[in-house]
Amino acid sequence: MVITSIERQPRRRRRVNLFVDGRFALSMALGLAQEKGVHAGMTVDEAELEALRLEDERRAAYEAAIHLLSYRPRSEREMRQRLRRHNIAAGVIDETIERLRASHYLDDAAFAQFWRESRENISPRSARLIRSELLSKGVDSGTATSTVEGLDDEEAAYRAASKRLKAHQGESGDVFRRRMGGFLTRRGFSYDVIRRVLDRCRRELAGDGSPR
Repeated sequence: MVITSIERQPRRRRRVNLFVDGRFALSMALGLAQEKGVHAGMTVDEAELEALRLEDERRAAYEAAIHLLSYRPRSEREMRQRLRRHNIAAGVIDETIERLRASHYLDDAAFAQFWRESRENISPRSARLIRSELLSKGVDSGTATSTVEGLDDEEAAYRAASKRLKAHQGESGDVFRRRMGGFLTRRGFSYDVIRRVLDRCRRELAGDGSPR
């Protein structure tokens, strides 16, 4: 079999289509084709074409994974789920995961710590809810539990409420408690924690001259 032509894809200029004996055989990254010295007139067999296809899929999977990690760390389960959306073969996904682990790009313990710190700094919520989120992302129970140890739910609830206090100025006590209480409930905090935090927030609003 002979590669009769190599054509760049019109919408994906970094990929090319290979035609063997006048028929489309496969698509691959332009860089891979250049690296492997693929050219028109080159003689190939089925095994060589399959090797090119597999190498292209491996590289595409790894590049997709690195792209995902450029936004934020991921758990192993998240990464597997996202790679499946690209219709990547299970074996190639396994190879990619192992490669990412070896490079320390995938580490569920480090991911869990990142998730905790992100929640603490940006979107405070209860230790119970953070643990539940970690479990849903595939972090094992022991790691999820140890990650949330030491979290202070009352302080987290207060930080979450403080970010919304201005929006509730002027509300009556009942309206304030219903709205802010509902918000904190959705963040996973217990009734007792919410009660104490709402009392603290109402005192602060009253100190600013707002009606009780």
